[in-house]
Amino acid sequence: MSKRFRLFVVLLVLVIAGVFLYPTIRWYFIIPPASRQLALSSNEQVRNFARDKSNTGLNTLEQMAQSNSDQPIPSEYSFMIDTARQNYRLEGKPVPSKWNAAAVLGSFATKQDAYNAFEDHYRKYAIDLKNSRGDILELGLDLSGGMSVLLRADMASLAKRLGHQPNQQEQQQAMQQVLEILTSRIDKFGVTEPVIRQQGNDEIAIEIPGPADPARVQSFLTGKGSLTFHIEDDQATQTLDQYIAQHPGDALNKNGQPNDPNLLPAGDIVSGFYKKDAYGLLKLVNYVVLNAQVGLDGNHITNAQVGTDPVTNRPVINFTLDKEGADIFYKLTSANVGKTLAIVLDGMVRAGARISEAIRGNVQVSGFDRKDAQDLAIVLRTGALPVNLIVESEQAVGASLGQDAIRQGLQAITVGFALVVLFMLFYYKGAGVIADLALILNLFIMVAILSVFNLTLTLTSIAGLILTVGMAVDANVIIYERIKEEYRLGKSAESSVKAGFRKAFWTIMDSNITTIIAAIFLSQLGSGPVQGFAYTLAVGIVSSLFTALILSRLIFDFMVEQLHVRKISIDWRRR
Repeated sequence: MSKRFRLFVVLLVLVIAGVFLYPTIRWYFIIPPASRQLALSSNEQVRNFARDKSNTGLNTLEQMAQSNSDQPIPSEYSFMIDTARQNYRLEGKPVPSKWNAAAVLGSFATKQDAYNAFEDHYRKYAIDLKNSRGDILELGLDLSGGMSVLLRADMASLAKRLGHQPNQQEQQQAMQQVLEILTSRIDKFGVTEPVIRQQGNDEIAIEIPGPADPARVQSFLTGKGSLTFHIEDDQATQTLDQYIAQHPGDALNKNGQPNDPNLLPAGDIVSGFYKKDAYGLLKLVNYVVLNAQVGLDGNHITNAQVGTDPVTNRPVINFTLDKEGADIFYKLTSANVGKTLAIVLDGMVRAGARISEAIRGNVQVSGFDRKDAQDLAIVLRTGALPVNLIVESEQAVGASLGQDAIRQGLQAITVGFALVVLFMLFYYKGAGVIADLALILNLFIMVAILSVFNLTLTLTSIAGLILTVGMAVDANVIIYERIKEEYRLGKSAESSVKAGFRKAFWTIMDSNITTIIAAIFLSQLGSGPVQGFAYTLAVGIVSSLFTALILSRLIFDFMVEQLHVRKISIDWRRR
């Protein structure tokens, strides 16, 4: 590898690491605490925030306009000027030279249009903040707190499924299966180091680090993955639409069925069709009439993966059916060509597709956004829960270790790092500066990698960082001792550097590869804190190899070949 290429690689890695780390720096040090709190809110809270801010902003501008004030628009509402300017240009009207409240509001046709402009801005601001959390280094439950959820297993649902009252062994088997499914779901949900434990005979306590979205967490914990396919009765749906238009407000009873029992053909039911609004909340769009008989049950699905439609570029879910399910679906689609197939998720119609031909084996459905599609695929892949779960309690929990433990952990890293830096400076003199620079950049790259993968930093992860800091100089020590040996034989600085790195290479690789293998096994076989420790250790080893073998070598080569350094400050015995 040439020096020019090594320089390019080093600069590229540092730039990428800086890009990876910026979201974490921005989140913890630039974004105000109030904005961070907004980003941790649920979708309902985001909607309330956007609407409250929109009402306040619109009222403020209206009051300023009514008072004929020529005062400039408050800075917090300056974004409305850009929207107003676009409106004037689209309508072909002259753009005002001076912007006040009357000029801004005059660009909108109605008051509702002005309100919508406010709401669009605040909604986008809040959602962008929520999305920014996906690229930061999260703090674990022990450092920053998180969610604590207590679930209770409804044994009556287990009895209904089994057809008899379950005995103690059957209850325990069901609880064990629930624990396995929940662990699989939460791991795939993207949360590292969750704590899931059984309490008593029928309760499960779950602690999830980081302020996750409560609604989404509940969908993972209690969602049964109830997916069914029904044939829609198009003619009955048109009849229902007319009936609702003629009887607004009292067309349906409390069960969601028509008050006129003779309106629908026998065997048909009414179900709501739901879509997500701009805030990601399900919203009732209209009602459709379905054949009550389930055309295909989701239990026949053996695998579910998210893909992308090559024509529309929208997310789709690809289902693979077992042999029985494939036969059922083939018969269903063969008998209903030209009709609409409704996809019903947990009792709500979420999508529909026109059957153009008979389908066997693999099923593709759309109508979900990408996050919904991924969540549904996870729930279906992990299987249906053997027993219904009821949320007994759900609450935010504070950091179990508190500020003292966080401060002690940071002090441990700082002290350990400082001692290693001082030792390298004292023992290896000028060459110790290169080792310390590699150590600093190693820590920088490590944190950047942990950030981009949205990993959770806990006390055990901090322990992995501390251990890596100590181990990171191991490669430098091996290289420097080899260089010293060559130097003492009377070789030139350039020859000593080349021989030192060449002879130390495989020694360093052998020792670190074995540690990486151990870290990989720990990450796959371990869980919780052990897994977090393994991730941190593996990242640290790869980063330290890069800084020791590429970065340090680049600096030494630059010194001896470009700066023509004749004597390396690396040994107290040589001057």
